[in-house]
Amino acid sequence: MSSPSRFGPRDIAVALAINLVWGLNIVAIKMSVDLVPPFTAALLRQSLVLIVCLPWLRIVPGRMRDLLALSVVIGGAFFAIVNLSLVVTENVGALAIAGQLGAPFSLILAIIFLGERIGIVRVAGMALAMGGCLLLVFDPAAAKEVPGLLLTVLASLMWATGSLLQRRLVGVDIPTMYAWIGLGGTIILAPLALFFEAPVMTGAVLVPPVAFVWIAFSALGSTLIGSGGMAWLLQRHPVTTVIPVTLGAPVIGVVASSIVFGNPLTPVMVLGGTIALAGVAIVTTRSARAREEQA
Repeated sequence: MSSPSRFGPRDIAVALAINLVWGLNIVAIKMSVDLVPPFTAALLRQSLVLIVCLPWLRIVPGRMRDLLALSVVIGGAFFAIVNLSLVVTENVGALAIAGQLGAPFSLILAIIFLGERIGIVRVAGMALAMGGCLLLVFDPAAAKEVPGLLLTVLASLMWATGSLLQRRLVGVDIPTMYAWIGLGGTIILAPLALFFEAPVMTGAVLVPPVAFVWIAFSALGSTLIGSGGMAWLLQRHPVTTVIPVTLGAPVIGVVASSIVFGNPLTPVMVLGGTIALAGVAIVTTRSARAREEQA
């Protein structure tokens, strides 16, 4: 049960860590796919997640269909598409903004498949999130990244589908979910990497050691610190309290990519990102409040 207690110094530290690792994750993935082909990088990431979470891998009666679907959608499809999007993209900050479409997509899927009803406020939030992302098309610095943006939109849809599946898996331990995600990703990505990236998979082309550092940061930081920290906060506080303090990740992602890769941070990108983030904040907080009221 979520605790109504206020955020203390330890909670704030955890929230900051979540924002930091999730924000820097896009930089880590970009660095890894610049060193390793995309399917191989995704395979190494998911294999590491599987190894870490292997002690929690177990059959969950009555939940296996959703767990297997989650492993395919998130473990395989999502990370394959994300890595491909970063391979074809130079302006990583634009993808960090476009990735915010996951929240409105999740709400749309909930309306279609769960019959969830929404009010005018969440409709406005969806419109803001999508409108902010659409502004990127009018920014010369981001408009040339259309292939990467389209792949990011598809990845956001995969993420939203995974989010819907996770809602059906309430009560299943997070490490167990990630163990199945790691297993599914490994099984799906291994043949893709072997077929499309055989030189690396067969050892004819060696993987630079530094690539493993970026892949480990992405796998362990995003999974253990990010998802684990989020679960810890949600056990102590209401969802409506936790969600707003973890919305800094895309801002960190945009700023970090601008610094690391020298991507231009234009006024249109700043405006679009601000509008999109405002829409995401409205959608997520109002959706969380609606679930708390139903509980």
